[in-house]
Amino acid sequence: MAANTEKETKANREVVLGFLEEAESWQLLNNQFPSKVGGRPAWLSQVDLPTVPELQCEKCKLPTVFLLQVYAPIAEDERCFHRTLFVFCCKTPACYTKNDNKCFKVFRCQLPRKNDFYPFDPPPDEKPEQLVIDHQVLGSGLKLCRLCGCLGQKACSRCHSVTYCCKEHQTTDWKHRHKKECSNEVSQSSEELSSFLFPEWELVTEPEELPAKDEELHHSLDQENMACLNDGLEDSELESMALHETQDSKVFQKFKKRIAHEPQQVLRYCKVGPPLWVSAEHVPREEDVPECPCGAKRLFEFQIMPQLLNHLKVDRTDASIDWGTVAIYTCADSCDQGTKYSTEFIWKQDFSGDQAI
Repeated sequence: MAANTEKETKANREVVLGFLEEAESWQLLNNQFPSKVGGRPAWLSQVDLPTVPELQCEKCKLPTVFLLQVYAPIAEDERCFHRTLFVFCCKTPACYTKNDNKCFKVFRCQLPRKNDFYPFDPPPDEKPEQLVIDHQVLGSGLKLCRLCGCLGQKACSRCHSVTYCCKEHQTTDWKHRHKKECSNEVSQSSEELSSFLFPEWELVTEPEELPAKDEELHHSLDQENMACLNDGLEDSELESMALHETQDSKVFQKFKKRIAHEPQQVLRYCKVGPPLWVSAEHVPREEDVPECPCGAKRLFEFQIMPQLLNHLKVDRTDASIDWGTVAIYTCADSCDQGTKYSTEFIWKQDFSGDQAI
């Protein structure tokens, strides 16, 4: 029995890496159950979408923008036959203060195989012969924001043909596109506001493969790191500072060594396993991760890597959004909330000092 438990634990902690690939637009629609970065969200449930207040950045109060989604069904749980995690982030650089997660939002949505929105059988692998993509209305009839693809309950008062999630997005679209459309100065435009949405990519995954010696080193460093973090608080202030510098260097070197095997990885999925931290600073304790409202603990599921920033076109000369790594924690029971989108927890950790990858 012990041997089986050990095997199960190891299997649960296997890491799956995420990489970006180009894809055709139909492959990223919600009926294909995609994992993807950028563009508009491919909503799973077609009702009960997150509201504008739920999507607001807690610092600047502007709506966050869709960053990525991960399709992560739980095979042994019929309630989670379809299950997707959605991450949103603020695009205001000033909101990205060190080790502060208030500029991120994450939601979990899950459906049984038999549901009101999708066929019982898997979708075909070929492009449909008749394909109509409407970014403004879901199959349920729910209207979406023309700009960001979130719940759109505000219609243009002049033409009533387009909807928005908030006044800010309506104003942005009016200035760049809709003012001329509404006045019939140009034909209805399908032009995207490319500077507003993040570039769209498919997120493909493959298991992480490490040389045996690196895997042994990884486990050894994990044990050393935990020992240092647990014992360091009992030392004098000077010894503690020296220990912290050594520990921080170890954690960062381990991070660099681990990602060197697959430097293009933008995501690491390891449900119930440990995150790969970039620093010994600002590592969450168990009590730092709030329980789910259902009463279950929240456990680590995946993390977003800093390499993703290279693909988001967010660099500016004055400031930019930034992170070291972003860890997502979800309900251990993946509690059933029907068609609703449940809020989960994010922990943002930044690089310390002069660290750079």
